[in-house]
Amino acid sequence: MRPGSRPARSKSAAPAPSPAAVAAMSGAVDLAAVKARSEAAARAASAPPPAGGQYVVEATEANFQAEVLDRSFQVPVLLDLWAEWSEPSKQLSPLLKRLAQESGGSWLLATIDVEANQRIAQMLQVQSLPTVFAVIGGQLVPGFQGALPEAQLREFLAALLQAAGQAGLSGPGGPVDAQAAGEAPGPAAPPEPPEDERFTAAEDALEAGDFDLAAERYQAILNVEPANTDAQLALRQVGLLRRLSVLPRDAIEAATAAPDDVEAQLAAADTELANNQVEAAFSRLVSLVRRLRGEDRMPVRDRLVEYFELLGPDDPRVPPARRELANALF
Repeated sequence: MRPGSRPARSKSAAPAPSPAAVAAMSGAVDLAAVKARSEAAARAASAPPPAGGQYVVEATEANFQAEVLDRSFQVPVLLDLWAEWSEPSKQLSPLLKRLAQESGGSWLLATIDVEANQRIAQMLQVQSLPTVFAVIGGQLVPGFQGALPEAQLREFLAALLQAAGQAGLSGPGGPVDAQAAGEAPGPAAPPEPPEDERFTAAEDALEAGDFDLAAERYQAILNVEPANTDAQLALRQVGLLRRLSVLPRDAIEAATAAPDDVEAQLAAADTELANNQVEAAFSRLVSLVRRLRGEDRMPVRDRLVEYFELLGPDDPRVPPARRELANALF
């Protein structure tokens, strides 16, 4: 909800949420998977850290949740996607394994044989080998392709550990830092600001599945601070989570059968957004705006604007969709 705040958690009543792994790896708006990610964080917090020296794991479809996603709430997890036939993989993988062992557990290495785990490679849209990603707090971080020399690799790891430290992750000896990548320690990070009790109360209501109370508490913040962007975003998230909790399971089919039913199309778009089909949700609603006239278009336009704000201006899918909406309206 806010930088440094606890992730919001919703009821699990949404009918067709994305699997946690897909949502985390895709970079989609995480709202439909918020509860799953919070549960993953809880599992990670209660799980023992890897045993000394066991900082490399062979990740598969079966253990990806536990060994990659859950672990990424403790320390950053580096993904090395490789294949036996890839010569660059044979150069990079041994180097990554050595650096992982040297790290002392400040980051973990998950090796993924793409031939044996093709679904993971497809979800990550791997184009060449080796390909490296990182996962921090359940979120995919872009990496690189091909084999890097050790000096560049250490630079990448230093940046990764810095990002993990800013995200509040801790290694076995405390907060992760660049020392594990062979870098000199930097200045101490500033202390975290105190938790805002108003947001805590709203998040507690959301954790309990009380969307109305959560919305009321976020709105109370906005009544005092109308420009509080964190509260604005949180209130939009609550609205979407409330809708997702009551979506019919056949929302897509119902929308297909009634292409000009605005409510059916809005429900279908919410379902698509929840399932990480962001472009499909955009296309559905922009097409509906083109078919409607006058004030009938406004609820659809408002829903699209809500999606844009939830995803944020840095999401590459938002600018082209904004242009399509503008063209449809004018």
